[in-house]
Amino acid sequence: MRVIGGEFRSRVLKSVPGLETRPTPDRLREALFNVLAPRISGAVFADLYAGTGAVGIEALSRGAARAIFVEHNRAAARVIHENVRSLGLEARAQVRQGRVLAMIEKIEADILFLDPPYEMEKEYALALELLGSRPPGLVIVQHDVRLKLEVSYGALKRGKVLKQGDNVLSFYG
Repeated sequence: MRVIGGEFRSRVLKSVPGLETRPTPDRLREALFNVLAPRISGAVFADLYAGTGAVGIEALSRGAARAIFVEHNRAAARVIHENVRSLGLEARAQVRQGRVLAMIEKIEADILFLDPPYEMEKEYALALELLGSRPPGLVIVQHDVRLKLEVSYGALKRGKVLKQGDNVLSFYG
């Protein structure tokens, strides 16, 4: 896995062995950040269910001021720490190890990227409902094309939908 663009373009990132994490494909990350380009500079970006941290690191590489990574899996959280350290991003990154739903309402960010493991399907609606009660500027949800999300969750309303193969990015604001 590598950083697609920005300051750390082409830098290789460590990944978590095994199948517990599902990295966001390079092409999908590229499409995501093409859409976010006008908003990313200076933003605080939260990568929830972060896995290797590739999406949050991509945000930092492309000009986000800070990134918050939340990951429940201890091995994955260690890999995020290692990736952040290898790029010298410790001052701009905060890694929190724990359950997303327990922390989500305390996260102060302009953009939240939400990508629960597909087998944790109920987490999508639960997280969006929590965010809908006090919505941040933008929430992006990566999900399987077969998972049908609601058009709105509280004050969050779905706008843009970007499909790529079996993956979908739904943008809520």
